[in-house]
Amino acid sequence: MILLEQEKGVYGVLEKLNISYKRYEHVPVFTVEEIRNLDITIPGGHTKNLFLRNRKGDKHFLVIVSEDKDVDLKRLSKLIESTPLSFGSSERLNKYLKVYPGAVGAFGLINDTTNHVQVVLDSDLLEKETINFHPNVNTATVNLSVEEFRRYLSAINNPFEIIKFSSSQI
Repeated sequence: MILLEQEKGVYGVLEKLNISYKRYEHVPVFTVEEIRNLDITIPGGHTKNLFLRNRKGDKHFLVIVSEDKDVDLKRLSKLIESTPLSFGSSERLNKYLKVYPGAVGAFGLINDTTNHVQVVLDSDLLEKETINFHPNVNTATVNLSVEEFRRYLSAINNPFEIIKFSSSQI
Protein backbone atom coordinates (compact mmCIF):
# COMPACT_ATOMS: atom_id res chain seq x y z
CA MET A 1 0.00 0.00 0.00
CA ILE A 2 1.45 3.32 -1.09
CA LEU A 3 0.01 6.39 0.62
CA LEU A 4 0.19 9.77 -1.06
CA GLU A 5 1.25 12.79 1.00
CA GLN A 6 -2.25 14.27 1.09
CA GLU A 7 -3.57 10.99 2.54
CA LYS A 8 -0.73 10.68 5.06
CA GLY A 9 -1.60 14.17 6.32
CA VAL A 10 -5.15 13.05 7.14
CA TYR A 11 -3.95 10.08 9.19
CA GLY A 12 -1.43 12.27 10.98
CA VAL A 13 -4.17 14.67 12.07
CA LEU A 14 -6.51 11.85 13.12
CA GLU A 15 -3.75 10.21 15.16
CA LYS A 16 -2.81 13.52 16.76
CA LEU A 17 -6.45 13.97 17.79
CA ASN A 18 -6.56 10.34 18.99
CA ILE A 19 -9.41 9.56 16.59
CA SER A 20 -9.84 5.94 15.60
CA TYR A 21 -10.88 5.07 12.06
CA LYS A 22 -11.00 2.25 9.55
CA ARG A 23 -9.53 2.65 6.07
CA TYR A 24 -11.02 0.97 3.00
CA GLU A 25 -8.94 0.91 -0.17
CA HIS A 26 -10.64 0.82 -3.57
CA VAL A 27 -10.26 1.81 -7.21
CA PRO A 28 -10.50 5.56 -7.94
CA VAL A 29 -14.08 6.82 -7.73
CA PHE A 30 -15.32 10.25 -8.72
CA THR A 31 -19.04 10.06 -7.96
CA VAL A 32 -21.45 8.61 -5.42
CA GLU A 33 -22.77 6.30 -8.14
CA GLU A 34 -19.30 4.88 -8.79
CA ILE A 35 -18.73 4.05 -5.13
CA ARG A 36 -22.15 2.35 -4.96
CA ASN A 37 -21.04 0.07 -7.80
CA LEU A 38 -17.90 -1.11 -6.01
CA ASP A 39 -17.73 -4.68 -4.79
CA ILE A 40 -17.06 -3.53 -1.23
CA THR A 41 -19.23 -2.99 1.82
CA ILE A 42 -18.44 0.10 3.83
CA PRO A 43 -20.78 0.58 6.79
CA GLY A 44 -22.24 3.88 7.98
CA GLY A 45 -23.43 7.11 6.46
CA HIS A 46 -22.10 7.84 3.01
CA THR A 47 -21.69 11.44 1.99
CA LYS A 48 -21.92 13.73 -0.98
CA ASN A 49 -19.46 16.62 -0.60
CA LEU A 50 -19.88 19.82 -2.61
CA PHE A 51 -17.39 22.68 -2.76
CA LEU A 52 -19.37 25.84 -3.44
CA ARG A 53 -18.79 29.57 -3.66
CA ASN A 54 -21.01 32.61 -3.40
CA ARG A 55 -21.60 35.02 -6.28
CA LYS A 56 -18.67 37.31 -5.39
CA GLY A 57 -16.34 34.37 -4.83
CA ASP A 58 -15.30 35.70 -1.44
CA LYS A 59 -17.07 32.97 0.57
CA HIS A 60 -16.64 29.24 0.11
CA PHE A 61 -18.64 26.35 1.52
CA LEU A 62 -18.13 22.65 1.94
CA VAL A 63 -21.62 21.15 1.89
CA ILE A 64 -21.77 17.63 3.33
CA VAL A 65 -25.06 15.80 2.76
CA SER A 66 -26.29 12.23 2.77
CA GLU A 67 -25.37 10.54 -0.49
CA ASP A 68 -29.00 10.09 -1.50
CA LYS A 69 -29.89 13.79 -1.41
CA ASP A 70 -29.99 16.15 -4.35
CA VAL A 71 -28.93 19.72 -3.62
CA ASP A 72 -30.89 22.65 -5.03
CA LEU A 73 -28.37 25.51 -4.94
CA LYS A 74 -31.09 28.20 -4.98
CA ARG A 75 -32.82 26.74 -1.93
CA LEU A 76 -29.53 26.14 -0.17
CA SER A 77 -28.37 29.73 -0.69
CA LYS A 78 -31.55 30.92 1.05
CA LEU A 79 -31.13 28.43 3.90
CA ILE A 80 -27.60 29.64 4.64
CA GLU A 81 -28.39 33.29 3.84
CA SER A 82 -25.89 33.55 1.00
CA THR A 83 -25.89 35.20 -2.37
CA PRO A 84 -26.47 32.70 -5.20
CA LEU A 85 -24.18 29.67 -5.00
CA SER A 86 -22.24 27.89 -7.71
CA PHE A 87 -19.61 25.18 -7.79
CA GLY A 88 -16.09 26.28 -7.00
CA SER A 89 -13.51 25.73 -9.71
CA SER A 90 -10.80 23.10 -9.38
CA GLU A 91 -8.33 25.98 -8.91
CA ARG A 92 -10.30 27.30 -5.93
CA LEU A 93 -10.70 23.77 -4.59
CA ASN A 94 -6.94 23.32 -4.74
CA LYS A 95 -6.28 26.76 -3.22
CA TYR A 96 -8.45 26.23 -0.15
CA LEU A 97 -8.60 22.47 0.43
CA LYS A 98 -5.62 21.24 -1.62
CA VAL A 99 -7.64 18.39 -3.13
CA TYR A 100 -8.82 17.57 -6.62
CA PRO A 101 -12.36 16.92 -7.91
CA GLY A 102 -13.43 13.45 -6.84
CA ALA A 103 -11.53 13.68 -3.54
CA VAL A 104 -13.56 16.44 -1.90
CA GLY A 105 -14.52 15.81 1.69
CA ALA A 106 -14.26 16.91 5.29
CA PHE A 107 -10.59 15.98 5.57
CA GLY A 108 -9.61 18.64 3.03
CA LEU A 109 -10.33 21.14 5.79
CA ILE A 110 -6.98 20.26 7.41
CA ASN A 111 -5.39 22.20 4.55
CA ASP A 112 -7.54 25.30 5.11
CA THR A 113 -5.13 26.97 7.53
CA THR A 114 -7.09 30.25 7.59
CA ASN A 115 -10.41 28.51 8.32
CA HIS A 116 -11.93 30.26 5.32
CA VAL A 117 -14.24 27.46 4.16
CA GLN A 118 -17.56 27.22 5.98
CA VAL A 119 -19.03 23.76 6.52
CA VAL A 120 -22.73 23.09 6.00
CA LEU A 121 -23.61 19.69 7.41
CA ASP A 122 -26.77 17.65 6.85
CA SER A 123 -28.16 16.82 10.30
CA ASP A 124 -29.34 13.40 9.05
CA LEU A 125 -25.71 12.30 8.93
CA LEU A 126 -25.36 12.92 12.65
CA GLU A 127 -28.02 10.27 13.30
CA LYS A 128 -25.76 7.57 11.85
CA GLU A 129 -23.39 5.50 13.94
CA THR A 130 -20.46 6.04 11.59
CA ILE A 131 -19.70 8.33 8.66
CA ASN A 132 -17.41 8.04 5.62
CA PHE A 133 -15.12 10.40 3.73
CA HIS A 134 -12.29 10.20 1.22
CA PRO A 135 -8.95 10.89 2.92
CA ASN A 136 -8.07 13.62 0.37
CA VAL A 137 -7.66 10.98 -2.36
CA ASN A 138 -10.37 9.06 -4.18
CA THR A 139 -8.72 5.65 -3.86
CA ALA A 140 -9.73 5.10 -0.24
CA THR A 141 -12.57 5.76 2.16
CA VAL A 142 -12.20 6.43 5.87
CA ASN A 143 -14.94 5.35 8.27
CA LEU A 144 -15.15 6.92 11.72
CA SER A 145 -17.80 7.29 14.39
CA VAL A 146 -20.05 10.34 14.20
CA GLU A 147 -18.86 11.27 17.69
CA GLU A 148 -15.23 11.22 16.51
CA PHE A 149 -16.23 13.24 13.42
CA ARG A 150 -17.77 15.90 15.66
CA ARG A 151 -14.50 16.04 17.62
CA TYR A 152 -12.57 16.42 14.36
CA LEU A 153 -14.84 19.27 13.21
CA SER A 154 -14.39 21.07 16.52
CA ALA A 155 -10.62 20.64 16.42
CA ILE A 156 -10.12 22.10 12.94
CA ASN A 157 -11.97 25.31 13.82
CA ASN A 158 -13.70 25.95 10.50
CA PRO A 159 -17.09 27.56 11.02
CA PHE A 160 -19.86 25.02 10.59
CA GLU A 161 -23.60 24.97 10.51
CA ILE A 162 -25.86 21.95 10.92
CA ILE A 163 -29.02 22.10 8.84
CA LYS A 164 -32.04 19.82 8.88
CA PHE A 165 -32.90 19.18 5.27
CA SER A 166 -36.58 18.31 5.08
CA SER A 167 -36.61 15.95 2.09
CA SER A 168 -34.42 14.16 -0.38
CA GLN A 169 -33.87 17.49 -2.09
CA ILE A 170 -32.68 20.64 -0.42
